[in-house]
Amino acid sequence: MSEAGDIPPHYDDGNRAFLQSFLARGTMRFEDGQKVLAAIFTVQEGKETEPKDVTQADFDSYISAAADAISPYDYEIRSTQHQITKERIYALVNSVSDPLTQLATTRTPDEISYIKRLLDAMFETYNTKRREVMAVSSMQAMETKVRKGGNRQSEGGEPTQATQSSDRGLTQSEAEKLLSNLVKETWFERSAEGYYTLSPRALLELRSWLVEAYNDSDEPESWQRIKFCEACKEIVTIGQRCMDRECNVRLHNICTAAFWNSRPGKQCPKCKSAWTGKAYVGEKAITSTEEYLRGKRRSGGKRKNDAVEEDEDEEMGEEVENNSRRKGRRRLVQEESSQEAEDTPVEDDGEGEGEAQEDDEDE
Repeated sequence: MSEAGDIPPHYDDGNRAFLQSFLARGTMRFEDGQKVLAAIFTVQEGKETEPKDVTQADFDSYISAAADAISPYDYEIRSTQHQITKERIYALVNSVSDPLTQLATTRTPDEISYIKRLLDAMFETYNTKRREVMAVSSMQAMETKVRKGGNRQSEGGEPTQATQSSDRGLTQSEAEKLLSNLVKETWFERSAEGYYTLSPRALLELRSWLVEAYNDSDEPESWQRIKFCEACKEIVTIGQRCMDRECNVRLHNICTAAFWNSRPGKQCPKCKSAWTGKAYVGEKAITSTEEYLRGKRRSGGKRKNDAVEEDEDEEMGEEVENNSRRKGRRRLVQEESSQEAEDTPVEDDGEGEGEAQEDDEDE
């Protein structure tokens, strides 16, 4: 891969095979690495090596060599802990180009537009002071306003003709197929309750972009949409929040034990509010509510989402002013990653479009 002078002396065909496997996967866990290296060692040594015989030191050595090999090409290997399983996830990350620009090489313009609207839904529509869900349900991902977008607004409030004509949106079947592929490619994860969230790989890739696109840099002390764990300093999309809605302190569930063990009491380190562990970030902000549980018991699916949407309608009024400040900044961020400017406003997420209308548009 590199020029002869850049290749480490110990870098051999085994290292190349490991890197090729990593490139094909996009992400790798230690367990995955054990299987890959066991196959490599079996070929190199002429006798079978079991995955359990591959040590963490072996894996770390090959990760380090792979990182050195890809560094001249503006790639690096980063790692983070999975917010639920606590497994360490390693991912290949482009350290120069915007991640949405990278996706544009394998996706159509309409698919990229849908992904951006999906991110807006995750980090604006369903990420409010009242409920930081940072996820969308399968039903919400298929809503007409997400799949097709509707009229976009310019900074002055007028619909932009260019975006109306160039973005036809996706049919329901196209959106379902794209989401399935994004899960397979480890960009998104889908929970047992049917909620889509960004994967560890996506959070590593999109970290800077998310902050620039959705946070208000002019008021850093105010409530922000993208927040970081007080313990590990990584983005929190699943975890716990301070009881004070204006406070930005968050913790991953997997970080709470070590964090509180080093402190005399469970008080928010910033605002000193009591930390109950009952204020949630992620889909649990929805699935733990009485509205959701009552709706699920009564009829499932549709009714439980109606309860969520009614709650979000109340919150939208509080967020209009913040959204208007962010739109101009997010437009600049998205123009840099695509020739087509994406300035999607936060729409009312209350009633949505009727199912009959969606069927007509899909046909």
